[in-house]
Amino acid sequence: MAIASINPATCETLKVFEPLSAEGLEQKLALAAATFRTYRGTSFAERAQWLNNAARILTDEKQQFGRIMTLEMGKTLASAVAEAEKCAWACRYYAEHGAQHLADETIATNATRSFVRYQPIGPVLAVMPWNFPFWQVFRFAAPALMAGNVGLLKHSSNVPQCALAIEEILCRAGFPHGAFQALLIGSRETAGVLADDRIAAATLTGSEPAGRSVASQCGERIKKTVLELGGSDPFIVTPSANLDEAIAAAVKARTINNGQSCIAAKRFIVADDVYDEFTRRFVAAMKALKIGDPMAPDTEVGPLATAAIRDELHAQVERAVAAGASVALGGHKIDGPGYFYEPTVLEGVPRDSAVFREEFFGPVAMLFRARDAAEAIELANDSPFGLGSSVWTRDAAEQARFIDEIEAGAVFVNGMVASDPRLPFGGVKRSGYGRELGVFGIREFVNIKTVWSK
Repeated sequence: MAIASINPATCETLKVFEPLSAEGLEQKLALAAATFRTYRGTSFAERAQWLNNAARILTDEKQQFGRIMTLEMGKTLASAVAEAEKCAWACRYYAEHGAQHLADETIATNATRSFVRYQPIGPVLAVMPWNFPFWQVFRFAAPALMAGNVGLLKHSSNVPQCALAIEEILCRAGFPHGAFQALLIGSRETAGVLADDRIAAATLTGSEPAGRSVASQCGERIKKTVLELGGSDPFIVTPSANLDEAIAAAVKARTINNGQSCIAAKRFIVADDVYDEFTRRFVAAMKALKIGDPMAPDTEVGPLATAAIRDELHAQVERAVAAGASVALGGHKIDGPGYFYEPTVLEGVPRDSAVFREEFFGPVAMLFRARDAAEAIELANDSPFGLGSSVWTRDAAEQARFIDEIEAGAVFVNGMVASDPRLPFGGVKRSGYGRELGVFGIREFVNIKTVWSK
């Protein structure tokens, strides 16, 4: 079956690609294995130079790469250009700090010399999603390549041009032929790649079912995996919060990437004392958002990536209403070409309904009341997910309590959750395991070797 690139704003088919044949896939796997045998011997200085070259390409041609992202998955052009710039930041970060993160660590024992050495493990398969089609890949590729591994990318089938563009960027940057390759294959072929003995490990960013599938396949073969899965992040607002800042951040946090982000705020838990004012102003701000052509500079919300994603989002809204929720804003598909959905605000989603525990992957917000900090924490933790969280309070004691008691991979205090190359990124519970970015990210796919010498 052909792999198609479709513009979600117009439904136009942009390009069609033939998937790799069995012979072509075997050639790429063989090349990855052969390249690793020599690439692992390159120096940190060489890898850093290539990463810096990639950063320059990303920066110099950010408009072109942003346009590819916007055409394939519908994010606004401004956010797509910013994504290319962020990828350059990740490349520069690991170019500067990678050698330090992987330097030998001396440990005092009864030996004459004992230390830990970090060494690459081999070809790593990255199964990546469409929502941040450059960033999700580079936050894996930059540390993996700096560590001396080689990468194979199985990107989402609706962003093939992004996948090929990333491969080209890293090739132009100077990385050896075969150090990073895009695989235009389907899910059936992905299972075969995971089973191949030449693949040392896998990383996946995506849905819970996809994570379960990859983890189980790798588990059968004792292969390391890192999973970054879904999220239903809480956004807690207390009486002491700066409401102007909190509301502005809440709108951005719910509609970033057209609402299609794992770390987008999705459950807004607001203290009784400020609930009515927050809700009135939040709904008004969501209603005022400019929806339209993602290429237009004034557009704030573009289309969802596919018709299936839009239809599932609408079905979730309908299930929430059927369960007893009320619609404060929106709740409808937008007529016309493209996969557009109205910014939507739901109140009173029952905690015993199935939809309460689901992730809304689009511009739909759920609002909840909380009597106090204890109930806010209870609501925040009443979720199968645990990726990020945002809390808004100027009370130091409350800040400390939220940081300690919220079950999530990240707590942002008086700020919107965001990924940063300097900080570890990942979740708990069904949001996955392992970490990307920071020092922890570059150490995920290495052999942590103990050396003891008398």
